[in-house]
Order: sequence, then C-alpha cells, then structure tokens
Amino acid sequence: MASVTLVESGKLAQDELVAGVIENIITVNQMFKALPFDDIDGNSLKYNREAALGGVGVTGVGTTLDDSTDLNPITGETAPVKAAATFNEVYSGLTTILGDAEINGMIEATRSSNGSQAGVQIASKAKHCGRVFQFMLINGTGSGNQFDGLINLCAAGQTRTSATDGQALSFAILDELMDMVTVKDGQVDYFAMHARTRRSYRTLLRALGGASVNEVVELPSGEEVEGYSGVPIFRNDYIPITQTQGGCSTATTVFAGTFDDGSRTNGLAGLTARNASGIQVVDVGESETKDERIYRVKWYAGLALFSEKALAMAPGMTN
Repeated sequence: MASVTLVESGKLAQDELVAGVIENIITVNQMFKALPFDDIDGNSLKYNREAALGGVGVTGVGTTLDDSTDLNPITGETAPVKAAATFNEVYSGLTTILGDAEINGMIEATRSSNGSQAGVQIASKAKHCGRVFQFMLINGTGSGNQFDGLINLCAAGQTRTSATDGQALSFAILDELMDMVTVKDGQVDYFAMHARTRRSYRTLLRALGGASVNEVVELPSGEEVEGYSGVPIFRNDYIPITQTQGGCSTATTVFAGTFDDGSRTNGLAGLTARNASGIQVVDVGESETKDERIYRVKWYAGLALFSEKALAMAPGMTN
C-alpha cells in the first residue's frame, strides 16, 4: 500500500504563518532621519530673503550725505548711500499626502488572529506617505500639489557647472560644493548622494592608498555614516541616476547643505501642521454602501529652504 502523499498530508496541516509583514519595498534614505521638522500655523510659511543691502559708501570729512553716489570698496561701484535694502518674499506651503484604507468587516473579524488586517493596511499607507515625502524631498516639482524638492530649490548661483557631457566625481568637486555653502560661516551639515555615487567615493578613497574607507562621522543619534572632511555623507537613493547631461543620460546629482537649527534662517527643514503634526490616522467610520470600515491616513507636509546659501548641488556626475 502506498504511503500518504505530500499533497494529501498537507490537507491535514497548516503552514506556520509569521506574524506581521516583512518589508520588501525599501529605498535607502539616510538623510530623512536627520532632517529637522518645523510645525507651522496656516497652510504656508512666509519669510523674507535679502535681495540687496542698503547702500553705503566711503566718504571724506565734510561730505554731504544726500542721494549722490559714493564708491563702495567691496563692489568697486558707485551707488546711492541712502538706497534702502530690498527683500524677496518667499512662501513654503503645505500639501496633503493622503490615502484611505478600507477593510471589510468580516475579513477583519475572522482573519486577524496573526495580526490586525486593519493595522497592516494602515501601516502600509503610512509607510507610503513617508516614501512620497522622501521622493518629493529631492524631486518635487512645485506643481500638481507637489512641494519643491532640492533640485528645484537650489539657486542657479549655487549650482556647479559640469562638463558638457558630465564628469566623474572627485574630491575637488566635493571641496567646491562645501565652499558654496556659506550660510553658517562655511559649516556644512551633510552631503547627499545616490548609492552609485557613494561607491565612486569609496573608489577615490581606495586609490589614495593610505586612506581608510572606514572613516566615519557619528551623528547625534549615535549612528555612524561615512564622511568627507568631517561632513557626513548620506546615501539617498531617491536622487535619480537617469538625468541628462549633454550626451549622457545616466547622470546624477550630489548635494551639500545645512539643516536649519530652529531659527528659520539658515538651512533646510521639513514642514508639518502645528495642530496635526506628523502622519495622522482618522477613523472615518463605516461605509454607507459596503460592510467596510474606512481609515484615512494623511500628512500635511512641506519643505522650506530658508537661505539659498544653505544648499549647493553638482549635477552631471557620471560615475
């Protein structure tokens, strides 16, 4: 008589189920954990940036101070000493990142022994909210309800000019980026680059012969990341590696900058609503037409770059 088959025996047993859901949709972004957030009233934050300093000049004894021009030794030009300072108004607004989790009543009641069906769906929506924010942190266009990301926020004068068809990463480029960040008297809080670019950085280190690829910077959280000249390098795989630079269609960008210190004057900060800070979960209630309960997961979020001198970028990196 033949022994029982694997198929038949399987009908009398159940496979063990691991509780929870193992993450498999992951994009590395070390920068997100270091980004400070500022809660605001209203749906946008307004601030003023310097456009032109008030006029001054070098004068002699007995000079009449009127609207005449005097030489400014910094600019080498003549300008009215009574000219007033001018400013540019800047607005950083909040947008809504939102998704509804709808869970059938019978499924929640009968199939939640190894984990709440509702809890799993809500957690997944919350994770997706965070991923959308992180994508826009780099790539936000400022249109279609998106906020501006770093690529759009970086001023033209803070963007390094690359070779026509792009060029390879070098220590000189990293030095140049650091010199372009001046808002905190030259202090730089971070570099951000794709994993591909970080591998190129490690190649540069190995080529030196005596440098250790294990040189790290310890963050306030205690986590250690690679660094250059004492500045942490954050791997951020939301930075695209499909940018076009001349004849190259696989270019990417390296960023350097500072985080705001809470003063709202000198760096980058995420924004969220003061009375609804962070990701919110709202129990909307039972559907009127189906046996489903609706949970709304939402985040009122934005991004502010208070000083243009707090961010610099080098597009056109090819390796």
